[in-house]
Amino acid sequence: MKIAVITGASSGMGREFVYALDKDEKFDELWVIARRESRLLELQDKCRARVRPIVLDLLDRASYAAYQALLEEQQPEIAVLVNAAGFGLFGAFTEMDMNKQLEIIDLNSRALTAMCYMSLPYMSQGSRIYNMGSMSSWQPVPYINVYGASKAYVLNFSRALGVEVKDRGIRVMAVCPGWITTEFFDHAIHDDTINYFNRYYPPEQVIEKALKDMKKGKSASVLGFPERVQVQLVKHLPTSFVLKTWCRQQGK
Repeated sequence: MKIAVITGASSGMGREFVYALDKDEKFDELWVIARRESRLLELQDKCRARVRPIVLDLLDRASYAAYQALLEEQQPEIAVLVNAAGFGLFGAFTEMDMNKQLEIIDLNSRALTAMCYMSLPYMSQGSRIYNMGSMSSWQPVPYINVYGASKAYVLNFSRALGVEVKDRGIRVMAVCPGWITTEFFDHAIHDDTINYFNRYYPPEQVIEKALKDMKKGKSASVLGFPERVQVQLVKHLPTSFVLKTWCRQQGK
């Protein structure tokens, strides 16, 4: 049974990845993972492949055992894994709830790592892993501190993992977009700490670019010429200058 597994499938990038993969490739099943069952059930009417809703809270480590048990029972061939579950918070580190910030790490980094680890034994030649990173993967980002750090982990983890599984014919790529028009902002923004957003991209464009970049064998996908220039600049500019520029843009 050939399947695609998508976390965070109830909304945002995860949901759009479901549509894009179903359109781009034929699967026996799409395993869609999220907490909101009703949102997962809605996907069936919009997809060609059979949709298997898997209601899990990836912040709960017990969910790992549930996913592992399902893999052992079904013995699927995982052609694609998309780790799109994640969230962020905008604000000063010391002024936000500690547990919420720890949950950012747990979901964006720990759960993503667990999903890769558990899925890889069921992947083979030609299988692909898309891990959701961010433009903040490339630099420290004050006032999006923990989120940015969690996405830096995603980028470095994905690139290193890609080298380790290359001999098995498995490709791994970090998807590192700028600002995207999704529900992310509904959860991230609670005040005006971050108020400068230079440009937005629709999720469909981000995913279209990601699918093309995966076929090209890239280790990271960045949509937009200005964003690609920014990535190159932050590699060479002093970190202190990059930090000051970001803070100046946000009026800090």
